[in-house]
Amino acid sequence: MSADNTFMNSTSDTSSRIVQAAEKLFAEQGFKETTMRQITTLADVNLAAVNYHFGSKKGLIHSVAAQSLTPLCNAIEEGLSKLGVNSPAPGLPELMHILAVALVRVHHRTDYSLSVLMRLLDQAYRPAQQDLQQFIREQYGKRIAVFLHYLRKNTSALSEREFFWRLHFLMGSVIFTLSNMHALVALDQPDAVEEIEVEAILQRMIPVICAGMQAPGQEH
Repeated sequence: MSADNTFMNSTSDTSSRIVQAAEKLFAEQGFKETTMRQITTLADVNLAAVNYHFGSKKGLIHSVAAQSLTPLCNAIEEGLSKLGVNSPAPGLPELMHILAVALVRVHHRTDYSLSVLMRLLDQAYRPAQQDLQQFIREQYGKRIAVFLHYLRKNTSALSEREFFWRLHFLMGSVIFTLSNMHALVALDQPDAVEEIEVEAILQRMIPVICAGMQAPGQEH
């Protein structure tokens, strides 16, 4: 096996090797830019193995997506469950903290998980990605609904239309910041050599996001 494949030496399961290779390449290059040949070369398998386990590149993307979306939803649900049945509804800062903890959990899963998740969410906004949008809705829509319910309760002064836009402003802020955190840290501290602390970045974002979500609406 070549040096490029050493990060998967401990994984003997073919499907797991394929997912790991795809995750690494998707994180580094993006979904569209990554070819099946690159994935099969890095995973040290043939195309037939990918088709057998995942059916197509779309199926493989869905499997890679699940590697980040499932722990994200698990962590959000755990955070909400800790509030207790008789606890008051969580406020906006508390909800953002739960989301931050969930994102950090994804970040700690592998070196590529958070980058893949951000690319995935960005990809899902593109008009040609109805299949990906449908996958996310069907597999994770109900799981995220409780979080969105509490988020909406904290922004009850906003109309449904205004809430829609604020929610996607929130998403855009998170996607942009976490997708470009290395560049942002380099701009902020050009000589810094410390490891990037995702937790610290998210803690900086929480008050800004809360202020934006609770700002008065501007209906037209």
